[in-house]
Amino acid sequence: MAARMLGQQLSILFNQPFVVDNKPGANGTIGVMDLLRSPPDGHTLLIGSNSPLATNFALLKVMPYDPRRDFTPIVGFGETMHVLMVRPNFPAKNLAEFVAYVKQRPGKISAGVTTSSTEVQIATLNQLSGMDLLPVPYKGIPATITDVMGGTLDVTLVDLANAMAQAKGGNLRPLAVTSMKRNALVPDWPSIAETFPGYDFPSWVGLVGPAGMAKAMVDRINVATAQVLKQPAMAEKLATMGMTPMPMQPDQFKTFIDAELVKWVRLAKDANVQPQ
Repeated sequence: MAARMLGQQLSILFNQPFVVDNKPGANGTIGVMDLLRSPPDGHTLLIGSNSPLATNFALLKVMPYDPRRDFTPIVGFGETMHVLMVRPNFPAKNLAEFVAYVKQRPGKISAGVTTSSTEVQIATLNQLSGMDLLPVPYKGIPATITDVMGGTLDVTLVDLANAMAQAKGGNLRPLAVTSMKRNALVPDWPSIAETFPGYDFPSWVGLVGPAGMAKAMVDRINVATAQVLKQPAMAEKLATMGMTPMPMQPDQFKTFIDAELVKWVRLAKDANVQPQ
């Protein structure tokens, strides 16, 4: 969604088409490798979340790429969060009841994990709460939503935009958000940190290119993206996705990614999540 919104606006500013090509799978690695096989001429870019741009570094034993070396950071785009969600008739009505329910059924309550980021989030929640949620790998959030609704999966972490839509439609029920504080869009949804202090897992999206892009091209795309993010209409659209703008200069974005790499290595180690 972020890619299509940005691509539409950049098409206007650059007077040329920006084609969005979804490349799901392997925690974003498939999309990353397509990017890295492309020339660094600015014609192939990647909008990626923190999973392929940072978190994979902590969770993949054999990394086919190095985020510190193989990307040209261009600009941060937006920040969001996940929401812990269950089916509407799930016996637990809030996070405290959910924790108690899961503790009575160790290893029997399944949790969908769709990225390296959500894997660490579930593992950390297990550690802080004393639960034993059973992580079940999925290729994407839509599949977990379908299975939670159908009852073959008990709980999943859903991005805020999807979470708001599913809650509004009565398909899923939110228990808590993964960021430290509540989100103004859904102020009635508590944060996990209110029950388990220190739990803080915001998610973010940014734009990168292959290593070796010319500075002039990087700066041109950065300025254009920053211009897009300043538009009130864009801020409103991002809000409907549960996302806030996160504009950064290229050097700032590189420093941010480097810090995220260190952070996720620490979080994975603290949660006892072993690289695979």
